[in-house]
Amino acid sequence: MNALALSIVLVHGGFVDGSGWEAVHNILKKDGYAVTVVQNPTVSLQDDVAVTKRAIAAQKGPVLLVGHSYGGVVITEAGNDPKVKGLVYVAAFAPDKGESVSSLIENPPPGAPVPPILSPQDGFLFLDQAKFPASFAADLSPAKASFMAASQVPWGLAALTGTVTEASWKVKPSWYLVAKDDKMIPPAAQRQMSQRAGSTASEVAGSHAVYVSQPQAVAAVIERAAGAIAKKSQ
Repeated sequence: MNALALSIVLVHGGFVDGSGWEAVHNILKKDGYAVTVVQNPTVSLQDDVAVTKRAIAAQKGPVLLVGHSYGGVVITEAGNDPKVKGLVYVAAFAPDKGESVSSLIENPPPGAPVPPILSPQDGFLFLDQAKFPASFAADLSPAKASFMAASQVPWGLAALTGTVTEASWKVKPSWYLVAKDDKMIPPAAQRQMSQRAGSTASEVAGSHAVYVSQPQAVAAVIERAAGAIAKKSQ
Protein backbone atom coordinates (compact mmCIF):
# COMPACT_ATOMS: atom_id res chain seq x y z
CA MET A 1 0.00 0.00 0.00
CA ASN A 2 1.18 3.50 -0.82
CA ALA A 3 1.22 5.81 2.22
CA LEU A 4 -0.89 8.31 0.26
CA ALA A 5 -3.67 5.70 0.06
CA LEU A 6 -4.33 6.38 3.73
CA SER A 7 -6.90 9.05 4.53
CA ILE A 8 -5.91 11.14 7.54
CA VAL A 9 -8.66 12.14 9.96
CA LEU A 10 -7.75 14.88 12.47
CA VAL A 11 -9.66 15.09 15.78
CA HIS A 12 -9.45 18.15 18.04
CA GLY A 13 -9.64 18.25 21.82
CA GLY A 14 -11.60 20.17 24.45
CA PHE A 15 -12.09 23.96 24.57
CA VAL A 16 -11.18 24.30 20.85
CA ASP A 17 -12.54 23.38 17.42
CA GLY A 18 -11.02 21.84 14.32
CA SER A 19 -9.70 25.10 12.88
CA GLY A 20 -6.50 24.74 14.91
CA TRP A 21 -5.49 21.92 12.55
CA GLU A 22 -5.32 24.31 9.57
CA ALA A 23 -1.52 24.42 9.21
CA VAL A 24 -1.15 20.64 9.73
CA HIS A 25 -3.96 20.06 7.22
CA ASN A 26 -2.28 22.28 4.67
CA ILE A 27 1.10 20.52 4.98
CA LEU A 28 -0.48 17.08 4.62
CA LYS A 29 -2.61 18.18 1.65
CA LYS A 30 0.44 19.68 -0.05
CA ASP A 31 2.21 16.35 0.40
CA GLY A 32 -0.63 14.54 -1.34
CA TYR A 33 -2.74 13.15 1.51
CA ALA A 34 -6.52 13.15 1.73
CA VAL A 35 -7.30 14.97 4.99
CA THR A 36 -10.54 15.38 6.93
CA VAL A 37 -10.92 17.58 10.00
CA VAL A 38 -13.61 16.40 12.42
CA GLN A 39 -15.71 19.06 14.16
CA ASN A 40 -16.69 17.36 17.40
CA PRO A 41 -19.36 19.11 19.49
CA THR A 42 -17.49 18.02 22.68
CA VAL A 43 -20.76 17.57 24.55
CA SER A 44 -20.33 13.85 25.25
CA LEU A 45 -17.76 11.21 24.36
CA GLN A 46 -20.46 9.05 22.80
CA ASP A 47 -21.52 11.85 20.42
CA ASP A 48 -17.93 12.73 19.54
CA VAL A 49 -17.14 9.10 18.72
CA ALA A 50 -20.26 8.97 16.53
CA VAL A 51 -19.23 12.15 14.65
CA THR A 52 -15.71 10.77 14.17
CA LYS A 53 -17.03 7.42 12.94
CA ARG A 54 -19.13 9.23 10.34
CA ALA A 55 -15.94 10.92 9.13
CA ILE A 56 -14.19 7.54 8.99
CA ALA A 57 -17.10 6.02 7.05
CA ALA A 58 -16.92 8.83 4.49
CA GLN A 59 -13.32 7.99 3.56
CA LYS A 60 -12.72 5.90 0.43
CA GLY A 61 -9.95 3.77 1.88
CA PRO A 62 -8.09 2.96 5.10
CA VAL A 63 -7.73 5.64 7.76
CA LEU A 64 -5.03 7.02 10.04
CA LEU A 65 -6.67 8.68 13.07
CA VAL A 66 -4.97 11.63 14.76
CA GLY A 67 -6.11 13.06 18.10
CA HIS A 68 -5.00 16.04 20.17
CA SER A 69 -5.64 16.21 23.93
CA TYR A 70 -9.20 14.94 24.64
CA GLY A 71 -9.26 13.93 20.96
CA GLY A 72 -7.01 11.07 22.06
CA VAL A 73 -9.92 9.59 24.02
CA VAL A 74 -12.15 9.93 20.96
CA ILE A 75 -9.67 8.17 18.63
CA THR A 76 -8.98 5.45 21.20
CA GLU A 77 -12.67 4.48 21.04
CA ALA A 78 -13.39 5.32 17.38
CA GLY A 79 -10.16 3.57 16.39
CA ASN A 80 -11.86 0.22 16.89
CA ASP A 81 -13.49 0.80 13.48
CA PRO A 82 -12.02 -1.77 11.04
CA LYS A 83 -11.10 0.98 8.52
CA VAL A 84 -8.67 2.50 11.04
CA LYS A 85 -5.12 1.18 10.55
CA GLY A 86 -3.25 3.31 13.07
CA LEU A 87 -3.45 6.06 15.70
CA VAL A 88 -1.40 9.21 16.29
CA TYR A 89 -1.61 10.91 19.68
CA VAL A 90 -0.53 14.56 19.84
CA ALA A 91 -0.11 15.69 23.47
CA ALA A 92 -3.17 13.54 24.00
CA PHE A 93 -4.91 11.29 26.48
CA ALA A 94 -4.52 7.60 25.62
CA PRO A 95 -6.94 5.88 27.99
CA ASP A 96 -7.32 2.18 28.63
CA LYS A 97 -10.65 0.35 28.83
CA GLY A 98 -12.87 1.93 31.50
CA GLU A 99 -10.79 5.11 31.75
CA SER A 100 -11.82 8.69 30.99
CA VAL A 101 -10.19 12.12 31.04
CA SER A 102 -11.71 12.52 34.48
CA SER A 103 -10.06 9.36 35.84
CA LEU A 104 -6.73 10.09 34.16
CA ILE A 105 -6.41 13.55 35.74
CA GLU A 106 -7.67 12.46 39.18
CA ASN A 107 -4.24 12.12 40.80
CA PRO A 108 -1.79 14.58 39.23
CA PRO A 109 1.89 14.10 40.07
CA PRO A 110 3.29 16.40 42.79
CA GLY A 111 4.19 19.81 41.43
CA ALA A 112 2.28 19.33 38.17
CA PRO A 113 0.67 22.49 36.78
CA VAL A 114 -3.04 22.74 37.53
CA PRO A 115 -5.09 23.64 34.42
CA PRO A 116 -7.20 26.76 35.14
CA ILE A 117 -10.56 25.01 34.66
CA LEU A 118 -13.47 27.04 36.03
CA SER A 119 -16.38 25.51 37.94
CA PRO A 120 -18.93 23.89 35.60
CA GLN A 121 -21.68 26.09 34.18
CA ASP A 122 -24.82 24.16 33.19
CA GLY A 123 -22.74 21.00 32.79
CA PHE A 124 -19.98 22.61 30.70
CA LEU A 125 -16.39 23.57 31.43
CA PHE A 126 -14.29 26.57 30.38
CA LEU A 127 -10.73 27.65 31.06
CA ASP A 128 -10.09 30.97 32.80
CA GLN A 129 -9.59 33.33 29.84
CA ALA A 130 -6.86 35.31 31.59
CA LYS A 131 -4.87 32.14 32.35
CA PHE A 132 -5.59 30.35 29.06
CA PRO A 133 -2.54 31.66 27.13
CA ALA A 134 0.04 30.57 29.74
CA SER A 135 -1.59 27.18 30.33
CA PHE A 136 -2.70 26.16 26.85
CA ALA A 137 -0.84 28.22 24.28
CA ALA A 138 2.32 29.73 25.76
CA ASP A 139 4.29 29.44 22.51
CA LEU A 140 1.73 31.20 20.31
CA SER A 141 1.61 34.93 19.70
CA PRO A 142 -0.26 36.84 22.41
CA ALA A 143 -2.91 37.80 19.85
CA LYS A 144 -3.45 34.20 18.71
CA ALA A 145 -3.55 32.84 22.27
CA SER A 146 -5.96 35.58 23.29
CA PHE A 147 -8.25 34.74 20.38
CA MET A 148 -8.23 31.03 21.30
CA ALA A 149 -9.10 31.98 24.88
CA ALA A 150 -11.99 34.19 23.75
CA SER A 151 -13.36 31.63 21.27
CA GLN A 152 -13.40 28.62 23.59
CA VAL A 153 -15.81 25.79 22.84
CA PRO A 154 -17.77 24.62 25.91
CA TRP A 155 -16.50 21.18 27.02
CA GLY A 156 -19.28 18.97 28.37
CA LEU A 157 -18.85 17.04 31.59
CA ALA A 158 -20.19 13.97 29.74
CA ALA A 159 -17.17 14.23 27.44
CA LEU A 160 -14.82 14.53 30.40
CA THR A 161 -16.34 11.52 32.19
CA GLY A 162 -17.05 9.35 29.12
CA THR A 163 -15.22 6.03 29.40
CA VAL A 164 -13.56 3.93 26.73
CA THR A 165 -15.15 0.51 26.08
CA GLU A 166 -12.15 -0.98 24.23
CA ALA A 167 -8.73 0.64 23.77
CA SER A 168 -7.90 0.37 20.09
CA TRP A 169 -4.18 0.95 20.76
CA LYS A 170 -4.05 -2.56 22.16
CA VAL A 171 -4.56 -4.03 18.69
CA LYS A 172 -3.44 -1.25 16.34
CA PRO A 173 -0.09 0.53 15.95
CA SER A 174 0.21 3.95 17.52
CA TRP A 175 2.53 6.95 17.55
CA TYR A 176 2.79 9.64 20.21
CA LEU A 177 4.19 13.17 20.08
CA VAL A 178 5.01 14.50 23.55
CA ALA A 179 4.83 18.29 24.00
CA LYS A 180 7.74 18.94 26.36
CA ASP A 181 6.43 22.29 27.67
CA ASP A 182 2.80 21.25 28.14
CA LYS A 183 1.05 22.88 31.13
CA MET A 184 -2.27 21.08 30.60
CA ILE A 185 -1.23 17.40 30.40
CA PRO A 186 2.12 16.95 32.19
CA PRO A 187 4.82 15.63 29.83
CA ALA A 188 5.53 12.85 32.36
CA ALA A 189 1.90 11.71 32.05
CA GLN A 190 2.17 11.83 28.27
CA ARG A 191 5.27 9.64 28.37
CA GLN A 192 3.60 7.18 30.72
CA MET A 193 0.52 6.86 28.49
CA SER A 194 2.62 6.47 25.35
CA GLN A 195 4.73 3.76 26.97
CA ARG A 196 1.66 1.89 28.19
CA ALA A 197 0.17 2.00 24.70
CA GLY A 198 3.42 0.76 23.17
CA SER A 199 3.47 3.84 20.96
CA THR A 200 6.40 4.92 18.81
CA ALA A 201 7.16 8.11 20.72
CA SER A 202 8.95 11.33 19.90
CA GLU A 203 9.18 14.69 21.64
CA VAL A 204 9.20 18.32 20.62
CA ALA A 205 9.47 21.60 22.50
CA GLY A 206 5.97 23.00 22.55
CA SER A 207 2.94 23.98 24.59
CA HIS A 208 -0.33 22.07 24.78
CA ALA A 209 -1.21 23.86 21.53
CA VAL A 210 1.73 22.13 19.81
CA TYR A 211 -0.51 21.19 16.86
CA VAL A 212 -0.87 24.93 16.19
CA SER A 213 2.64 26.10 17.13
CA GLN A 214 4.64 23.20 15.64
CA PRO A 215 2.64 22.04 12.58
CA GLN A 216 5.74 20.78 10.75
CA ALA A 217 6.73 18.52 13.66
CA VAL A 218 3.17 17.23 14.02
CA ALA A 219 2.79 16.59 10.28
CA ALA A 220 6.15 14.80 10.22
CA VAL A 221 5.00 12.32 12.90
CA ILE A 222 1.75 11.73 11.00
CA GLU A 223 3.62 11.09 7.76
CA ARG A 224 6.07 8.73 9.46
CA ALA A 225 3.11 6.80 10.84
CA ALA A 226 1.49 6.65 7.40
CA GLY A 227 4.73 5.41 5.87
CA ALA A 228 5.17 2.70 8.51
CA ILE A 229 1.59 1.48 8.07
CA ALA A 230 1.99 1.39 4.30
CA LYS A 231 5.26 -0.53 4.56
CA LYS A 232 3.74 -3.07 6.95
CA SER A 233 0.84 -3.76 4.58
CA GLN A 234 3.07 -4.54 1.58
